[in-house]
Amino acid sequence: MKIDYTLDLRGEPCPFPVIYALEVLKDMQKGEVLQVVADCPASFRNVPEEVTKHGYRLVEEPVKNGQDLYFYISA
Repeated sequence: MKIDYTLDLRGEPCPFPVIYALEVLKDMQKGEVLQVVADCPASFRNVPEEVTKHGYRLVEEPVKNGQDLYFYISA
């Protein structure tokens, strides 16, 4: 998978990972992939739920590595 942009939001409390991800996604070209890295536990549910609600799709299931959560979202 080719990652076009990475957004490292570790340390940002919820709901900021969702807000920042949606801001970046709206300026991306269709088919580009955004990697979002977050450590807010609520992001595990909130990010996938909100990005799909706004018409984007997860390229793969969220990955948890320790406290870090990785999301791969296609614009």
